[in-house]
Amino acid sequence: MSLLTEESVRRNSESEGDAESPEHDPHFEPVLSLPLVDIQTNEEDEEELAKIRARLYRYDTADHEWKERGTGDIKLLRHKLNNTVRVVMRRDKTLKVCANHFITPDIRMNVHCGSDKAFNWSVFADFADETMKQELLAIKFGTVQNAELWKAKFAEAQEIVRTKCFLYTQDLSSDDESSITRSEDTDTPEPKTTDKPDEDSKKDTLESHGVVLKLKELKVDSEKSD
Repeated sequence: MSLLTEESVRRNSESEGDAESPEHDPHFEPVLSLPLVDIQTNEEDEEELAKIRARLYRYDTADHEWKERGTGDIKLLRHKLNNTVRVVMRRDKTLKVCANHFITPDIRMNVHCGSDKAFNWSVFADFADETMKQELLAIKFGTVQNAELWKAKFAEAQEIVRTKCFLYTQDLSSDDESSITRSEDTDTPEPKTTDKPDEDSKKDTLESHGVVLKLKELKVDSEKSD
């Protein structure tokens, strides 16, 4: 019985030594191989102007209260070709979009509830839910420095849109062209003659009519004589 016990202990020790050996590296081929997928974020043609961590809120008009929309990195993305700038924010972990709208020069960034770390602004068309919605948004930053950086970058983005975006520069050029066209069209027209005919012209007209009548009378008399 003791011999069997010693033999089993020896075998167990050998098996444990083999398992702990660094040369033991089993390799198993996967049953199903999954190819790498390139995920498009629709941000490939844009450059990042700012990326700041913050917490976003939206005002619920039905309940008349502010509701949290998500926490994550809020970004300002400038399109490389047409110079549009949009606000994009994704929630942590899930990466679900909670803010997605273009910046226009008329958006006003207001201090929210007297805090130096929070702002609110109104946007006409936000596409966070894949449908266009008018939203009143508020954002809160962790530090005053981040809040000031966001306000400065937002103003910089508005200036880029106002001066370089083709949507706004085209409107300015069209207004200039229309003003030039209006100035060309409003040249001093040629004066129209509205004076009444004087007495001499009236007399000449009457005399001409009288000559014609006399000629007709002469023609009639000559025919009768024949």
